[in-house]
Amino acid sequence: MKRLFLLILMIVGASIVRSQSITKIDSHGSNIILTIWSSDVYPTATVLVVPGWGGGPSDVLGIGKALMSRGLAVVVLSPRGWHNSEGTASFANALEDIEASLEWIKKSERSDLNSTNLVLGGHSWGGGISLAYAARDTSVRRIFSVAGTDHSILIRQYLADEEFAVMVKKILTSTSAPDGPIRFGVESTLSELKENQKIYGLTENADKLADRSMIIFGGWEDRHTTIDDFLLPNYRAFKTAGAEDITFKTYHDNHGFSSVREQLYSDLLMWIKR
Repeated sequence: MKRLFLLILMIVGASIVRSQSITKIDSHGSNIILTIWSSDVYPTATVLVVPGWGGGPSDVLGIGKALMSRGLAVVVLSPRGWHNSEGTASFANALEDIEASLEWIKKSERSDLNSTNLVLGGHSWGGGISLAYAARDTSVRRIFSVAGTDHSILIRQYLADEEFAVMVKKILTSTSAPDGPIRFGVESTLSELKENQKIYGLTENADKLADRSMIIFGGWEDRHTTIDDFLLPNYRAFKTAGAEDITFKTYHDNHGFSSVREQLYSDLLMWIKR
């Protein structure tokens, strides 16, 4: 009987057609690229994933491929000015691009997307900007952040620590087109963060996020988005603001989570499907 059951599972699994496709949608006059990981089986949820700074464009830490094989649909956003998406990158534009992507999913009649059960999240820059977006859109009820950057904490550290400022500028310059994957202005981006901490800061928006379902992932060996400087202050701010449905998962790994990917996928999947 056990062998028969396993055989049935293998046959059913083999009959599911999985695919990776690309579509273009309009975001305020620019065509932006979405990569869709889906199958011909109706998904239990659709997950919009935002990459870390300059990451993507087709997947983020392998989350798209992994969750697709576990019955979910995943849409990976390439914001304006990134890779082959049109336009110029900015934090404000990224918030609009997330909104445009969510609206496209909600209005989609594709059978490989679930347009009602939606999850938003991302890695690093993408995790931070996803939470910042959710703070202004109460329809987003579930958010995950993998080593998500609190950009207000980052800009304050940039302004206070000369050595840190040199490192940040070096990273930004290396990602700037034409040599890098993003079309943006380094100085204008830093000014945008400095002048809009109430929009992009997560501790500043803790009260607006406290009623959501959230999961935060962190790496103890992560030297970029550290648990001590970024993630714990966010978690404590959310809890102080009254957050009840919040999970904090940590692993012994660095910013790329390369040695714990399967565990990360499993923990994320369990949180989504609970």
